[in-house]
Amino acid sequence: MSTTYDKIKEIETEMARTQKNKATAYHLGTLKAKLAKLKRELMTPAKSGGGPGEGFDVAGTGVARVGFVGFPSVGKSTLMSKLTGTFSEVSEIEFTTLTTIPGVLQYRGAKIQILDLPGIIEGAKDGKGRGRQVIAVARTCSLIFLVLDVLKPLTHKAVIERELEAVGIRLNKEPPKIVFRKKDKGGINMTSTVPLTNIDQDVVRSVLSEYRISSADVSFRCDATVDDLIDVIEGNRVYIPAVYVLNKIDQISIEELDLVYKIPHAVPISAHHGWNFDELLEKMWEYLNLVRIYTKPKGQLPDYSAPVVLKRDRASVAEFCDAIHRGILKEFSHALVWGSSVKHNPQKVGREHVLLDEDVVSIAKKK
Repeated sequence: MSTTYDKIKEIETEMARTQKNKATAYHLGTLKAKLAKLKRELMTPAKSGGGPGEGFDVAGTGVARVGFVGFPSVGKSTLMSKLTGTFSEVSEIEFTTLTTIPGVLQYRGAKIQILDLPGIIEGAKDGKGRGRQVIAVARTCSLIFLVLDVLKPLTHKAVIERELEAVGIRLNKEPPKIVFRKKDKGGINMTSTVPLTNIDQDVVRSVLSEYRISSADVSFRCDATVDDLIDVIEGNRVYIPAVYVLNKIDQISIEELDLVYKIPHAVPISAHHGWNFDELLEKMWEYLNLVRIYTKPKGQLPDYSAPVVLKRDRASVAEFCDAIHRGILKEFSHALVWGSSVKHNPQKVGREHVLLDEDVVSIAKKK
């Protein structure tokens, strides 16, 4: 009896053997769809009885969650304890941190939860190590720090990216602009607003037939690939920004450091010496896309010590009120705002107004 792993291996070898050209596009499309379905089986844990696992369901605290992913012994634990003051079992050998250790980092008034995701190594997606649970936690992060050893960054980077891709985590990517709708009848209707260079009607049909979908509307608004289409059909992909943290720069020369700076999304640091943490934290703030809003009680000075931290795309006055207390909106009349989101200071705004970083808000209740 061949296991899911064996089937995946078979399909991967078959794909490696197949030449890529117009004639084989259909065949490759079908194989990729089969592969995606098998990988989904691996991602959803088997429903079997058993005791509770240890240390893996982490309660959320703070406004955002940053997961540290990296090979064992690249300095993740050192970096985390320097940043947060939490202590994770540090060692020189592979596979040391075995449970997720949450810490909290205070930065610009925001509490940011930091998780050490135990060494994701080759084969984590196949359930080796504590791979599968690590991945489940990784999917809930708002940002992933890939901690790499600067002496062998690209080999590690490729392996980790492949592991994360295989479990439906897409790094530094936007969701593909494909609208997909299943129908009861009417066949497959495919439209596109841009010329498609990687995919044609036959390939789309082959992928859909593998999913046993005979009627659907598929509309492409970007030059998509087969993988993009499969991501949209599967619908369980998460798109997470990532920063490559290149550790151990105390071991390389200045010339090499200049090269390292050319890698996109990368920040070189030394966890041991605490070098360049400020740039790392700024990059983290930028990628988390957060805004700080200060409260101003009526007739008092603004409180700059404890900002309300919101996601930039969810920073309306109503969401600001909810973040303070659920009951405020019931009595909400209007708000006075000082800052860059308004034309004059203060300006009277309603609950729909979108706030920007470091705005000051005073809420007026109904009389």
